[in-house]
Parts: sequence; C-alpha cells; structure tokens
Amino acid sequence: MRYTLKDYQADAVGEVLNRLTQARDLFHRYGSLSQFSLAATTGAGKTVMAAAVIEALFFGSDEFDFEADPGATVLWFSDDPSLNEQSRARIQAASSELDSRLRVIENTFSQATFAPGMVYFLNAQKLREGGRLVRGAEPDNPNEPRLFKPTPDMVQQTIYDVIRNTVEAEGRTLYFVLDEAHRGMKAGKDRETIVQRLINGGSGAPPMPVVFGISATVDRFTQAMKKATNRTGLPPVEVDSALVQASGLLKDDIVLTIPREEGTFDTTLLRQAVQKVRESTAVWADYAAEQQEAEPVVPLLVVQVADKPTEADLARVLDAIYDEWSDLPLDAVAHVFGTHTDLMVGQQSVPYLAPQRVQDAKHVRVLLAMEAISTGWDCPRAEVLVSFRPRSDSTYIHQLLGRMMRTPLARRIPGNEVLNSVDCLLPHFDRKTSTDIAQMLMKGKTAVDDSDQGEGDEEVQKSRRVLFDPVRLEPNPDVPKDVWDLFEAIPSVTIPKKNVKPIKRLDALAVALSKDGLVEGAVAKAQKALCDALDGRAVQYKEKVAKARQDVLTMSAEEARGRVGKEGFTYKAFEVAADTRAIEDAYQYAARLLSKGLAGAYVNHLVGPEEEDLDLLEANIIVASLGRVPEIVSEIEAVADHLVRQWLTQTRVARKGLTDERQVEYDRIEGMSTQPERISLTAPKVGQADRKAREKDGTEHDLPQRAHHLLADPEGNTPVDLNDWERKVLDAEAQQPGCKAWYRNPARATKESLAIAYKDGTGDWKAMRPDFIFFGSQHDGKIVVDLVDPHGHHLSDALPKLRGLADFAEQYGSEFRRIESVAETGGVLKVLDLTKHHVRQAVRDATDAKALYESALARRY
Repeated sequence: MRYTLKDYQADAVGEVLNRLTQARDLFHRYGSLSQFSLAATTGAGKTVMAAAVIEALFFGSDEFDFEADPGATVLWFSDDPSLNEQSRARIQAASSELDSRLRVIENTFSQATFAPGMVYFLNAQKLREGGRLVRGAEPDNPNEPRLFKPTPDMVQQTIYDVIRNTVEAEGRTLYFVLDEAHRGMKAGKDRETIVQRLINGGSGAPPMPVVFGISATVDRFTQAMKKATNRTGLPPVEVDSALVQASGLLKDDIVLTIPREEGTFDTTLLRQAVQKVRESTAVWADYAAEQQEAEPVVPLLVVQVADKPTEADLARVLDAIYDEWSDLPLDAVAHVFGTHTDLMVGQQSVPYLAPQRVQDAKHVRVLLAMEAISTGWDCPRAEVLVSFRPRSDSTYIHQLLGRMMRTPLARRIPGNEVLNSVDCLLPHFDRKTSTDIAQMLMKGKTAVDDSDQGEGDEEVQKSRRVLFDPVRLEPNPDVPKDVWDLFEAIPSVTIPKKNVKPIKRLDALAVALSKDGLVEGAVAKAQKALCDALDGRAVQYKEKVAKARQDVLTMSAEEARGRVGKEGFTYKAFEVAADTRAIEDAYQYAARLLSKGLAGAYVNHLVGPEEEDLDLLEANIIVASLGRVPEIVSEIEAVADHLVRQWLTQTRVARKGLTDERQVEYDRIEGMSTQPERISLTAPKVGQADRKAREKDGTEHDLPQRAHHLLADPEGNTPVDLNDWERKVLDAEAQQPGCKAWYRNPARATKESLAIAYKDGTGDWKAMRPDFIFFGSQHDGKIVVDLVDPHGHHLSDALPKLRGLADFAEQYGSEFRRIESVAETGGVLKVLDLTKHHVRQAVRDATDAKALYESALARRY
C-alpha cells in the first residue's frame, strides 16, 4: 500500500478479510452463497480500505496474516461510469501492486472469462436493455420466448456468459463488490433489476458466490439481501464514526450562517461566501509558507442553485461573485449540472466539469451545482458552500455537506479550529429549520443516504460541532507567557490500542527518526538492539529453543490402519524430516510474529557479511525455532517497547520543530501504544465559538462570557456554553486568589486536548477529557496548574473514569497543584482530590461512585 492505514482502517480491513475467508470456504466447501457489508461514514476512506483488502486477496498479507487466493477475481459494480472511474483512480493511487490489475469493462469487452488477479469495473448503464454487453442474453423467465438478438461483432458472449464461465471455472472465486451499496437497492425499477439480476443470477448467469457491499448506510442493502435466495448473511463490518472523526480525516466544525429575519438575502450571503473563501485562501497560503509546503491548499466555493435555473438566475450569481472578487479569472467558474454540457451565461462560458475532476482542477475556484452532487463525489478543498435550495431541501444540504467534510490535507491542523471547519450559508433557511440540520449533523448524519440512521453516538456528538455565526478566538494577550510555557509542558497520555505490534512500531519510529535526522542510524541501532536481545534469549531459553527446532525439522503424523471385514483401526505414530518448503513456512510464521524486517535482519546477523559464518538455511531454521517460543517473542516485544518509549522521550523537544505533516507520523507512532504513554499538548492558536445558545424550537439567547480564557475575542472575552455545575466551578475557580487563566479542555481527540486513559466495563481503553485546566500563581510567584473535572456520579462511566483519573494522578500528580473531580450530591457540590494517596486507594476499592462523594473522603467544593 502507498498509504499507511489509520488504526480503524486496519481493523476494518482485517475483519473484511476474515469475512471473505468465511465466504470463500462456504462457497467452495458447501456451495453456499453469502453476503456482508462494510459500513463507514462518508470520508472514512472506504475505497482505501477496499484497496488494502484486494491487495491482500491477490498477494497475501503478513500484517493481516492472510494467504492469497490465487483464483480470486473482483467484479466492482458502481451506479455510473464516473463513479467507476473515480473508484479505479483511488484504488490505483492507494496500491502500487494493483496498478496493472484494474480494468474498466467497456462495451467492446470480448474475453470468455474474467482473469484471476484482476479487478473489473462495471456500471449499471452498460447493462441496460439493448446494451452491447447484454445483447442476445437469455431471458430471466424460462417460459418467455427468446428473441433472436445477435451479439455484436467481435463479442462472442454476453457479460452474463462471462460471469457464468468465471464462476464455473475450477478453483476460481468471483467476489462481487457493490460500491455505494444502498443506491443499487433504492433507485428505479430498471437499476434495481440489474443489480438483483447480478446478485441473484439471471440471463444465463449463476448467482454471485460472494457479495460485498460498501456504503455509508447499508441498511437498505442489508434488507434487500435478506430477500435474496439461499444467501447466508455474514456479520457486517462497521467502522466507529467517532474513530473516523478522531483520525483527523474529517473536519471538526460546521459553521452555518442563516438570516435572522425575513427577506431576500441571496446576493448578500453569496458575497459573504466569496469573502470567506478569499479569507480562507489567504490563511491556507500563510499556513503553507509557515510549513514550507510547495503547494498550498486552494479553497473552493460551491454554489448550490435551485432546480432548472434560468440564464438570468445564473447571471445574477456570477455578477455577485465577480463584483466581490474582481480579479477572479474567467476560467475559474465551472458547473457539475446533470446536463453535462458547457453553458453560456451572458458573455461568459461556464464549462462542465466531471465531479471526480473537481479536486485536481485547481484553477476552478467556484463550482455551480444543483441537487446533491453525484454519489461518491468528494472534494477536500471545498471550504465554503452557499445554497439557494429552499428550506424543505434539508436532505440535499446533508448530502452536499457530506461531500465537503474531508480535511484538505487528510489531517487535522493543530491548534487551528478555523482551518478545521467548513462554512455553509443558507439564505433560504429559517433559524428554526436550521436547528434540525444542526442536530442531524451533530449525530454524524452527513452520509449520502436519506434513510434514518439512528440517534448517532455520544463520541460523534462530542467531536463534531455545528456553529452559528461564531466569533473568532485568538491567544489572549492578558494571559502571561509563563502560562503558555506551562501549558505545553502539561502531561497528556495516549489511549492504548488493541493488537499493537511493538516491533513494527519500533521499525516505523526508527525509519521516521532516521528520515528527520533526530537519531543517527536509528534503523541500524534498532535492529542491533533486537538482534542482541535475540542472541541473549536464545541462550536463556536454550532448552525450549532446542525443542522448537525439533518441531521445525520434523513433521509428526499418525498412520491409521484397518482391515476389510474387521472393525476398528490401529494407529502408529511416525515422524518425517521436513523439506525446505516446510522450513520456509516455519520461517514465514516466525517472521509474522517477529516482523519481516527483524527476521531478515537476524538472518543477516547470523550469516555475517561474507555468508561464511553460518549457512543461510541454518539461519532460517534458527529464526523459525526462536519464533516458536512464546516467551522469546513477548520479551523481544518488551525490548522494542522500551526502546520506543526511550526514543520518544529523548526526541520530544526536537520533534516540536518539525512540520505538522511530519509530526502526524509521530502522532501515529505514539498512538500505537500498549499502555498509556506520556505525550505533549499543542497550544491552541485559533478557535471559534458561538455567541448564542439555540433551543430546539429555534429561539436564541446570548451566551454568558468570561475573561482570562487562553483564547479570547478582541475584547478579551470568551462565550461559555456550560451546564450549571460547570459554570459554578468556573466562577468559583476564577475567584481564587492568584488565578491567572483557564482553559476549556476540548471534548474531542485533538492535540490541544488533555486526555486521560481509563478502562471501561469491558476492559477496553477509553479517553476521558477533564473539563477545565486552571492556571494560578503561588505566593512565591510560581505558576501552577490545576485539573478540575465536574462529572455526574450517576453516570455509568463515573467510577471507571475516577479510576483512570486516580492512575493519572499517581503517575503525574507531582506536576499539578490539584487534580479534582467534582459532583453534586444532595444539592451540594462535593470534590475528591486525587493527588491524595488515600483518596486514590479508596477510588480503586470502591464499588459505587456516589458513595465516594458522600463519604468523608470528599469535601464541600
């Protein structure tokens, strides 16, 4: 793969490969048909995940412990040709191994079967009645007379014949991938018939052996598949939308601008949209200069017009745009209307641009669209949307915003909430209707389907904000420099991941450190450390290694003998010497545990530079033997883990001088931890916050403001949207002698948010993010930091979070003046100070959070 998969993507790929293995076995062993789906929110990288799956399917994968299927062929089905081409281009960009194995099926396709190790792209339009690929196909109804329709020249069979020949070929498996699966199950009768015919069989073709649906919303696909004949439904693979948001692939904030009064505000808000995209252009240019990037992000303004706009309508749009943006080139405006033809608006030509080309056509700065831009389209550089759709078209707004949610650089910009947001201006929407949009967007409903997706999930709601007319916040000049210095020294921790491989983590870190010149010869040093450790463990576990060697060199088996006419069998055990292929398999097994890189490095270490010290086969046998001793593998992983932590600590300050792009790689490596590990916070640079609170009925009221926050408006204030407990805590702390500043810790996974790891009721690691960080001065003038978290003791996560906070205080308490958890009980706010040993011990022994706050351990806040 050309791309490094995000953690959630790798997990999903592993699960999909497991499903494909089950599906293949069901078909070849029992002749059973099966289906399953991959559900992931828009922007999760579904095509990248599919590319990793296909690459493993064709070539195998050590990372996923997956053996290649030599008879595999993938038939990728999409709704239209442009989506097909876009998917092909994305897969090609993601996987170098698949470059020559991606073929779009044209009308001239003339092969008798699909070739193994190939991905074929097919779309519904090519299979409509009368199409060249289906001309002369058998009727679905056997009682219907077959009309003579000769196949076209140079085509000896229909596409259904090709499918039948492939499915019936010995040792072959045809995997049918249904892209944007919900659409094929939703649209008109013609399209539905085509998809169902492919899946269930028809026109002479058998049913698809394996059906793999990919979509943001697969409910409709799942329901339709239940009606399919004799098809086993395997469990779906579902990607947690909170993990996608946390990855930085999706923008955090959606800013909605809605008129406050009745009237016609089309051109007014359009002009404001132009101003926003011009400002965004300047900010991205500054960011590129700061980061020394050759090509800055080029923001795009998307203008969504009503159905069937007249030339006069479009002329008014262009006039307003050019009045506000006088130096905009004439070729900077394009459209993606369904007409697919160039337009002439007055004296200006507005060319048609295929949706999948918008992202790379950087000379286009303004894009005109009608309804939702075609399914599967996305444009990470789309920063601003102004929509002239009527207010009843909220679904279209959801769909279009879903296409605009990807971050331009596929990563979050540290410390800058404005660059991590998208602007949407809705002149025809009233404030009440917009509340419905906000609620749906908060719950993650930016998918391409308009079906009900449930109530969303708490983590998504915490990580995504919908803002109305926010105020821009910048570093507060009233906050002393000492506070900012201390902020970046405050400890935060990683949230451990499942299935982490410490040796691969060390490999990745060594490569990164070498590339950035932070540890000279890091790769060689890492390999030497692990090879030396293997030498030592080989001696330490000498007897177990000898036994493992015997297992590698011999194959134990049992012979069963029976005689005709007599019951029962006699058994005789025997051993045979393993051949070179068996030894190679044993070596590959060890390489999967120790990593390919370490296995190869240790072979070189044993053989020596002149290959005279040891025979190569003998070196492979030694590696295979060491890999069969679990204690050795676990201890080598511990050595790798220790060296990773050592190097990350050693380079913490130096890494702060790297570009954001390079720091993303270290963030990924830091996140590959098996236990909570210390990381640094990034100081916030630019923020934004609503000035008004909005109720469900659309009414608004001003939010209270407070001074001395790290980020503030030009008057030094910050709007606060807090519940009663949080407001009481904030005001109480602000009145403390020596209070210098405060920070509302973001509830989402950003580098500016302090995280504390805790284990939930199932033993999985989760993140808690305390509400407030306060900075104060002691009598000697030293700036100190306090961590205060108001949290309800009635909530199910109250006790696990308290335990996580206790463990954090145990390790890092000396760097804080106070670490406190506040809760209301009996109408009184009570506080537990986790810097005290006896409080921490009581928290670990407790069975009820409420009892802790009602005990003598807690004091009145």
